[in-house]
Order: sequence, then structure tokens, then C-alpha cells
Amino acid sequence: MTFNSIPTIDVTALVAEDPVGRRDVIDELGRAAREVGFVQIVGHGIDPESFAALEDAAKRFFAQPDDAKMKVYIGNSTNHRGYVPAGEEVFAGATPDHKEAYDLSIDLPADDPDYLGGNPLLGPNQWPDLDGFAEPVSKYYDEVFSLGRVLLRAFAESLGEPSDLFDRHVTTPPAQLRLIHYPHDPSAADRPGIGAHTDYEVFTLLRPTAPGLEVVNAEGTWIDVPYTEDAFVLNIGDLLEIWTNGEFTATSHRVRKVSHERYSFPLFFNVDYNTWVEPLTQFVGAGGPRYDGVRAGDHLFAQTAQSFTYLQRRLASGEITLPDNARPLYSLGREAQRSAPAV
Repeated sequence: MTFNSIPTIDVTALVAEDPVGRRDVIDELGRAAREVGFVQIVGHGIDPESFAALEDAAKRFFAQPDDAKMKVYIGNSTNHRGYVPAGEEVFAGATPDHKEAYDLSIDLPADDPDYLGGNPLLGPNQWPDLDGFAEPVSKYYDEVFSLGRVLLRAFAESLGEPSDLFDRHVTTPPAQLRLIHYPHDPSAADRPGIGAHTDYEVFTLLRPTAPGLEVVNAEGTWIDVPYTEDAFVLNIGDLLEIWTNGEFTATSHRVRKVSHERYSFPLFFNVDYNTWVEPLTQFVGAGGPRYDGVRAGDHLFAQTAQSFTYLQRRLASGEITLPDNARPLYSLGREAQRSAPAV
């Protein structure tokens, strides 16, 4: 199916656990996941003051001199946390852009067994020495992650399964929050900045501060995601596409080059690192599954390692290796489905 616009869904009944309107919201989310892969949600219940505090913290962090930000350079970490300078991350087909970012995830203690055992995505965050930063960022992370749990249950029900189908897989997942800054660029041409890609996790909850995001439909036409204040952009990720054998689509998206300053705050909701993800039985027809199974954390690490230059250097030196079943970049999603069958 094709689409020419992004639907908006009010999830108030879902968040409030309203038994009257909840089923309608679940059906709407399921339909959007099948037909578009993207939706804007309002009525999500996230406190506007939490987002304002997050945005203020991000602005103060990115306003620092480069040497201050580089003290928490992501390449200093062993679990992919910290500052991402411009040019560090390269998506398939990307054109150069001036984006910078700060990446964090569930903040585990330094003596966490997985971290000590060398897990490439779990462990403590690399917090900057900046007053009033960690607290609002952590608060926002916790609030949006809780919203993600509610939405994950809704997606389970939209698939005809019990609401707790995925709950056991969400204990300490590598669910990343990114603080992204696109500086003012008066010379920017209206062309792709971040190249077309899908997200590697279960789904994404994004709060931008300005327009610029585009998604591709089944005909290959790029559709603007309109900026709506106080709305989250929700999009399906690779793992839900695999779990549903392609019934839910990880729609490819990109960010246009825009001249105005822009901030973007995606939380990539994920399941636990060792969760085995393969097509659910009810979606596998006579032809068998369209996707091989993947370990959730291995898939995320493999895609990340192929798109960050500091990890590419570690791969080249033999310091790290890709998982045995690593998929190439950009092998899932609507664009990939248009060009070749999934494997």
C-alpha cells in the first residue's frame, strides 16, 4: 500500500487506560504500522516542562567549545556513549552535514556484569561535567521510555497477541536517547542531509524542534513529516518488521538540509540485548519466513559499527568484529523492499 501523508493519532485513551477508547487507538496504531510505518502521536502525557528542560540542557551542552564536548567523545567509550562530532556518523548515501549529537542509554553501574564482560552497548553513560545536565536528561529518558512500554503493549495487541507478549524482553535494553543538533547553515541547499535509512530497534519516539524529516512511500516518493508542536513522531524499526515478517514496515526516512537551527531528540525503544527476534508464527505463510532471525543487540551493534567511523577503525584493526549474522547497512525497510526481497 502507498500513502501521501502521515496520520496523527491521539493516544490519550491508551495512556489513561480508558477501556472505552483504548481499542480504537490500538486499531489505529496497528493500521498506521501496516500501511505507513510512521505516525504522529498526541495526547501522550509527557510533561511539556520535561521536554523544555531537556531542550535547555541540550542547547547548553552543544554551546560549549569543541574541546569541552570532546572530553566525552564517544570514541573514548567501550559501550557507545558520549559526544558525536560532525562527520563521525555516515549513513548509506548520506551527503555531508554539520550534525552533532550526544548519545546515552540506560545508565547501568560501572560494576554491571555485562559491561565488565565487554558488552558493546551496555553500561554507564559518559556524562559531561555540566551542571544541571544529567538530571533533566535522565528524567526525560525515563518518562519517554515508560511511554514506549505502553506503546509496545499496544502493538502486541494490534497483532492479536496478549498485551504482555514482549514485556519479558524489556529489562535492561540498549534503548538509546540521542540529543542531535543541526547548527544554523544559511548556505544549506534543500537536499538530503542524513541519508535514507531505517532505525535498527523496535520503534522510535522522536521529538524535533523544526521540520526537515521526510519518509518514502511504496512508490518511492518522499513525503514531508509536518512539524507539530508537542507531538511525537513514532516510526517502526527493523525488529518489528522482522517480528511481523514484513507486515509492519520499517519505513525509510531522511533529514533534508535546512538552513535554520534544529534540534532533534529520538529515543530508540529496544528490547534486551540477547532477545532473539524472528518472524512470529502467525505471519509466516506457506513460503516460510522472509527474514532470518537476529539477536536484538547484535543487530543494533552491527548496524552501528558500520556507520560510525571510530568503530570502523576498530573493525579495521581487528579490535572488534561484526556478529556472524550481521546484515549490511540499509537492508530492511520500504526502500529495500522495493529493490529486492528481504532475506
